[in-house]
Amino acid sequence: MAWIRTIEPGEATGLLKRLFDAAIERAGKVFHVIQIQGLRPHTLRVSTQLYTEVMHSSRSGLTRAQREMIATAVSRANGCHY
Repeated sequence: MAWIRTIEPGEATGLLKRLFDAAIERAGKVFHVIQIQGLRPHTLRVSTQLYTEVMHSSRSGLTRAQREMIATAVSRANGCHY
């Protein structure tokens, strides 16, 4: 199993702290999929923006429910619990 060094939310500073705080505000915690990107806060910021655009944008031809169903099916197919 791979091991990735992470920064705990309580140890984050600067941009990473702001990103982690936003994650906590959205979801009540910092999920591991967010935390493992913490060594590259600028990349995490862009990754979060992409996710938000794909999953929450009103410009999509799909409903939010349809996007969530697709994400769930892909995660299941990939054996990912996220």
